[in-house]
Amino acid sequence: MMIPERPTLERRVLAALDKASGSGPRITVVLGGCGTGRTSLLLRLRDLIGRNQAQYVDVERVATTPERFLHALRDSSPFPPQVPGGGSREPGAREAFDAALAFLDTARGQGAMPATFLLDEFLELRTFESFPGLRTVLRDLIGALAASGNRFVLTSRYVARALRLLRDAPPQFEIIHVTPLSAGEVRATLPGGHDEDHVRGGGHGGAEDEVEHQRDELARLVQALADGRPSYARAIAETATSMEARGGADPVSALAALLAPGGQLAQSCRFCYELRLHRARGYGALKAILEVLAQEEPLTLTEIAQRLYRTPGSTKDYLSWLEDVDLIVSRQKRYSFADPMLRLWVRLHCRPVPPGDEDIARELHAYVQTRLPHAEPALALAVTEAEREKSWGIIEID
Repeated sequence: MMIPERPTLERRVLAALDKASGSGPRITVVLGGCGTGRTSLLLRLRDLIGRNQAQYVDVERVATTPERFLHALRDSSPFPPQVPGGGSREPGAREAFDAALAFLDTARGQGAMPATFLLDEFLELRTFESFPGLRTVLRDLIGALAASGNRFVLTSRYVARALRLLRDAPPQFEIIHVTPLSAGEVRATLPGGHDEDHVRGGGHGGAEDEVEHQRDELARLVQALADGRPSYARAIAETATSMEARGGADPVSALAALLAPGGQLAQSCRFCYELRLHRARGYGALKAILEVLAQEEPLTLTEIAQRLYRTPGSTKDYLSWLEDVDLIVSRQKRYSFADPMLRLWVRLHCRPVPPGDEDIARELHAYVQTRLPHAEPALALAVTEAEREKSWGIIEID
């Protein structure tokens, strides 16, 4: 399965880059949670704009020290530096960061055209705030980009933090929230290589229509189970289609295999869970709240405090820290998980022992009923059969 193309989203970002405010080009900020396709979007934009005109920077990987960030930025760039370096002397932290901002401002593409920088996870530059003279790194970055004639696309998985930072940003900044994949976008990424096998020797018309119907139905189920998140959808669809030789593409059994200990989605959910918790305060208490919400949601502040045996005041702090890293959301003063798949993972894996086949079958059945409350009898039967056979522990994932 290829990386999902998001032509509507891509066009929207490109259109924003072409706009101009009274102070200069627009600066696009793309926000979305884990697995929503921000990185693949930037890599696609780099190819659409042209690799000689656009530079992709994985800030999360290279935001180590200001000096090393400066070298990484320059050394990987298709743009020649416009500002001379600081001679043979290695610059200090403040000087290196200022030089990096100057490079972002003055670099030019072919024909002296404005350069485009695609800064993935730009909030990771906050790492530099522990260095002398760099207490306002992100504010300095926002000011420098707003004053530049170059073009920028920024992304972050931390929606709440980015919105807070940009609350008083200059008017050039345009925020775009990544929307879930539609069933049609999922359908466009499904492998089509098996279609010939289905219709070979069977003529046209009815057989081809049936194949198309099966693909449409698979895409609809995958979209619902994945909550429209590209990384989840890709994993479920790839695994489901790899199972076709054993009796048809079954997204429910595919999801069970992916969430089993060591499965691809089990690993990616664990990464997201730990990454966000380590970016927040109150690690242990926050895990406890997530376990409470995994058992029942939505809950009010008072209900969560009672289950934690903590005061409402301290519980409110914990909840605000979870909201700060987008692990939970609050609607009408009731709290729930931001990502339903992550909630399923917590129910399965945040326990004293790894989940067994029966645990996965039980939890997956409840999840499917939540995501597809009017599921067709065939889908319900698939879940029941999976629960009885408990076969996903040996499913091969190609």
